[in-house]
Amino acid sequence: MNAGDRVRVDRTGTTYEGVLLPSTTNEELVVKLDGGYNVGIDRADASVEIVDRDTYDIAAAGDAEGDSEITFDDDLPTIALISTGGTIASTVDYRTGAVTAQFDAEDVLRAVPELAGRANYRGRVVANILSENMTPTVWTDLAEAVHDEIDRGADGVVVMHGTDTMQYTAAALSFMLDSPVPIVLTGSQRSADRPSSDNVMNAVCAVEAAKADHSDVLVCMHETESDDACALHRGTRVRKNHTSRRNAFETVGANPLGRVEWETGEVAFGREVSDRGDADLGIHPDLDTDVELLKFVPGTDPARLDFADGASGIVLEGTGLGHVNTEWIDRIDELTDAGTTVVMTSQCIEGRVCDRVYDTGRDLLDAGVVEAGDTLPETAYVKLMWAIANTESVAETMRRSIAGELQERSVPWT
Repeated sequence: MNAGDRVRVDRTGTTYEGVLLPSTTNEELVVKLDGGYNVGIDRADASVEIVDRDTYDIAAAGDAEGDSEITFDDDLPTIALISTGGTIASTVDYRTGAVTAQFDAEDVLRAVPELAGRANYRGRVVANILSENMTPTVWTDLAEAVHDEIDRGADGVVVMHGTDTMQYTAAALSFMLDSPVPIVLTGSQRSADRPSSDNVMNAVCAVEAAKADHSDVLVCMHETESDDACALHRGTRVRKNHTSRRNAFETVGANPLGRVEWETGEVAFGREVSDRGDADLGIHPDLDTDVELLKFVPGTDPARLDFADGASGIVLEGTGLGHVNTEWIDRIDELTDAGTTVVMTSQCIEGRVCDRVYDTGRDLLDAGVVEAGDTLPETAYVKLMWAIANTESVAETMRRSIAGELQERSVPWT
């Protein structure tokens, strides 16, 4: 009995029929059912019958021992595939039933044979973690890896990343790198063993976006819940707005920069992007991690700010135009006097902060608060870490756009 055989398994009165897949241990059988889902079955007391021999192309499905079918062609561009882990590079752990990050970049190539013929690929693993375990240290490692791949001649870079914190990493790369070629982050909301997985389409569209004529940092994910196109979001304006929907990512305050048609691979931009080759390759990887992000809620004691004593910076998510309780103002004044940069953003999804309208806002400005315009709180958090480590005038840097994070105007859009 070998992987690829069609089997019928009887255990404790239940019958399963499907294709036998490779297993990481000898304690369970892994069977792909006809409906598309995989099931792990304890070998103990299981009765197995081979229905047909070798009916399934395991290599094309992502067998850990199969060879990649991606071939090299001198006429094709070279795309660096960098893996950090996440659902797009995950499989099911049949010991626990949970999804775990196990694949490296080469496994992604084997798991997505549709990538063949679109580019030449170099695979590289920077981390093998789920998205919630991402850290600023990994951002730095990732930026250095991307820089190295471009320096070695890559025509574009695709970063495989977990979706939960992808917006933070996209912002970090946007500030840390000057790139003459596209850098595209992608992931998947649903793992490869599920019939509704979005990993193939997102990966293929990301490669097409990395081949296109631009040099921006983008996030490439499903545009709708259907398999018709992927949206291309600016790395500093994107937000994950749904826990599990395939089109969970949205550009805040504007339309996406562009889209990739799934059937044709055509990339079209509806908004201005940077041309390929516009920038000279550069890297500014330093981050000051002594920065906090704090959401104000009604009734919060000003003592909540005590944790920021001595911190390099703090980003506040204020209400509306960028307000906090007036009892916070004296405490904020003490922090700024001591050298802590305090940046104000808004909890509102759309619009920008403006602390010149109400008395509270004017008092906050007098206390030394820096307005971040319509910069997203998560992006402002990453930007502040970068600005403190790399610029002389942090306040001035936070007030101007570095990588498209701060729009000149907030206007209605469709």
